[in-house]
Amino acid sequence: MNNIIERYLSNRILPRIFVLMIDITIVIISCTLMFYLRYRYRLSEEAVQTGFILVTSVAVFFNIIFFFIFKTFNGVLRFSAFTDLLRIILSLTVAYVVAYLFLRVFIEYKPGFILSNTNFLAIYVLNVHLMIFSRIFVKEVYESIINRTKKFVNVFVYGTKQVDSSLAKAIRGSKELNYRVIGFISDIDDMVGKNLLGVKVYANNEDIFNVLESKNVKTLIVSSQKMEELRNSTKLMTFVDNNISLLTTMPIGEWNETMTSKEQLKEVEIEDLLPRDTITINLNEIAKNIEGKCVMITGAAGSIGSEIVRQVASFNPSNIILIDQAETPLHDMKLELQKKWINLNAKIIVADITNIARMENIFAKTHPYYIFHAAAYKHVPMMEDNVSESIQTNVLGTKILADLAIKYDAKKFVMISTDKAVNPSSIMGCSKRICEIYVQSLSRSIEKNNRKATQFITTRFGNVLGSSGSVIPLFKEQIKNGGPITVTHPEVIRYFMTIPEACQLVLEAGSMGNGGEIYIFDMGEPVKILDLAKRMISMSGSRNIKIEFTGLRHGEKLYEELLNDAECTMKTHNDKIMIAKIREYEYDEVKNKVDELIEISYKYDDVEIVRKMKEMVPEFQEINSSYSIGDNLMQN
Repeated sequence: MNNIIERYLSNRILPRIFVLMIDITIVIISCTLMFYLRYRYRLSEEAVQTGFILVTSVAVFFNIIFFFIFKTFNGVLRFSAFTDLLRIILSLTVAYVVAYLFLRVFIEYKPGFILSNTNFLAIYVLNVHLMIFSRIFVKEVYESIINRTKKFVNVFVYGTKQVDSSLAKAIRGSKELNYRVIGFISDIDDMVGKNLLGVKVYANNEDIFNVLESKNVKTLIVSSQKMEELRNSTKLMTFVDNNISLLTTMPIGEWNETMTSKEQLKEVEIEDLLPRDTITINLNEIAKNIEGKCVMITGAAGSIGSEIVRQVASFNPSNIILIDQAETPLHDMKLELQKKWINLNAKIIVADITNIARMENIFAKTHPYYIFHAAAYKHVPMMEDNVSESIQTNVLGTKILADLAIKYDAKKFVMISTDKAVNPSSIMGCSKRICEIYVQSLSRSIEKNNRKATQFITTRFGNVLGSSGSVIPLFKEQIKNGGPITVTHPEVIRYFMTIPEACQLVLEAGSMGNGGEIYIFDMGEPVKILDLAKRMISMSGSRNIKIEFTGLRHGEKLYEELLNDAECTMKTHNDKIMIAKIREYEYDEVKNKVDELIEISYKYDDVEIVRKMKEMVPEFQEINSSYSIGDNLMQN
């Protein structure tokens, strides 16, 4: 029965013509009541009757006109907001002012008609109050009925002074949401203890959790502005640790102070709570480098490559070339580009970057000006078991692309590297370090020969949130399946950055680089993976999910480094980007060793490949791997 009533009230909307008739009726009632109170003993007099008819007719006439002008009857009565009430007051004020002026002119031509200023003002005041009351009455009756038929969830709102009330009003006025705002949380001392929209404002201190418990509140809605303000704070983490669910909104400009769907509220993700500073980039410089240029992106279907595609597309390149082996995700990327960037000239190419003939053909046809090289094998344990593939894809692929970039006069070549290239402990990390060495030595060779050629730039950063290799998607899936969550080691820590943030820094590093630099990204504070797992469990609302420790995987460290011990950095104009001062290599020597390594990889002798890698990168020390035998081999 309750559901039937709720559905009936939610779906029935009073036609606008009926709302208009009600408003006209209120005008007539206001005139009638005020004339009765003013002239109740003289109602039989002809002058009074004439005055009543004239005033009422004029008031109705001009109010109808301005009701239409201000559209006072267009809204749904039960969802009336403060702006609707202001519109009513403005419409009535203008209508009665015009009516009064009209009647004053009329008196000049109709001697004997007396217009009482006091009575006319009383009619106006009563009319305003009755119309406002009608909206409030309908709204309160509707909410009272719905409150009895709908099960509400008690919530608190945590926001900024300017947004709190707007957010709460939007939640109250939404027929889609079943939240009841029963309190506010504020960091502003002047607000604490006061009432806002009839409910109390509380301070965010140690007592807040007792307040939430006493009021049976398990959900906190945080405004988008507050989320941004607390971006580099641990304040919200304390709510998670106390089993409070967090929701946030889109920016207020996007929901226009109304909540029309549940999609306008979203659950706060663990990514939103990791403390990190806001990333700011030089958009003008990036645009100058990309706008009107041909841009090639390898690994365009991957997590990093696809985001680079999105960001590059927004800078209006002349055309964009997407290269990847993964057919299905590349096709998905194509559909996304067609939907969001209709006029973008995009060429989608399924290709293997280790196929030199195929890549030569692509370069000869497209002549890319700017190259973002994101294609690589990156899963550490997988590469421990597929050593030759790591060399052929990561090293050979990079060499082919770098050489072709010079041959076809590309302006810039930006290689995406990893923090695992520093003091590498894995096959993947070492392969990326060899890639760094090759492009850096190639750049040094160009500089020594005073050749005006491709600028080679390397970017190095840690884990990105939401990427296919990140622990967060894995943890989410494990929680969804009821656990357990698998953590390699209780002390393992990692640096984290979101995919868009990392790609923004890649673009800016590419724009500022002159060739030969290795750019290091400031990843903020490291995060303990065990703490991450615990908080994700808390945010899920689950109570029975266990955490299991599986041991470090092959090639895996407890922590990652962005620089080795012998390195130092130089600052750039962006505090988040630094330049690594590292050892330089001679190109001819590097090229010969790289060619030898690639040749050995086709023999598929893993031990021999590892031996050669250690020769090229002496700091390469395998951890928890069978290839540590390579150390003994080199010593014999």
